[in-house]
Amino acid sequence: MSASVAAALGAARARIPPVEARLLLGHVLRRPAVWLEAHREEMLSEAQSESFAALVARRVAGEPVAYLLGSREFYGRGFVVTPAVLIPRPETELLVDLVREKVSAGGTATILDLGTGSGCIAVTLALELPQAAVSAVDVSPAALVVARDNAARLGARVAFHAGDWFAGLPAGSCYDLIVANPPYVAAGDPHLVAGDLRFEPLDALTDHADGLAAIRRIVATAPRWLAAGGWLLFEHGYDQAEAARMLLVAAGFTEIVQHADLAGIVRASGGRYCISRE
Repeated sequence: MSASVAAALGAARARIPPVEARLLLGHVLRRPAVWLEAHREEMLSEAQSESFAALVARRVAGEPVAYLLGSREFYGRGFVVTPAVLIPRPETELLVDLVREKVSAGGTATILDLGTGSGCIAVTLALELPQAAVSAVDVSPAALVVARDNAARLGARVAFHAGDWFAGLPAGSCYDLIVANPPYVAAGDPHLVAGDLRFEPLDALTDHADGLAAIRRIVATAPRWLAAGGWLLFEHGYDQAEAARMLLVAAGFTEIVQHADLAGIVRASGGRYCISRE
């Protein structure tokens, strides 16, 4: 049975937060929130009512809003997301900020994004730093499909490679900056079976170990692919800052940097590798 915009939203708000109800109905109607407010008495068709009810039911079951909408904003741009990739999060924008600080305006740096997922980091860097040469790698073929689609849709030039971290890169490649948002949730962490995380790709969330396995591998291997004086920057867990610092020092990185997110929690670390590969 069809209902008005107001009635449909009212019924949905009894089950999900109002902001989510507006997003889902706006998605069905292909209308912004301001339109919904101005057309509260507009009647939905039966098909629209059914589509909205189905989305609300999926959200009640816990499915992330980003997957229901098929997109999520990152650094002011809309990125297509599917269950094949992690949902871009605001704290990851910190990595983009840090790379931009390292590359001068109009700089021609070579940049590598490890485990690119939706491509949000690589695509954003390619658009924010148009003179840079950006590459990205992911082990998941499905994720690379999403990343390539985002790059094409947003007009970003990114060289994508398939492989397990550095394994898929062309021999002899060398980068001025390597950036990564690796899986850093420890196996058995209760967050993995709660909330939105239940629907996100498990291998992109956890290393199935102590949460530091992927970070150890990246930190240990990155020097072989960095130009002398190059930087490695990566995101990590809220409680992994000291472990990240120690790994960087042990691998020979200097000028260690650690940055907090908007909540004041250190969520990104990195360092400079000044030893020549020769």
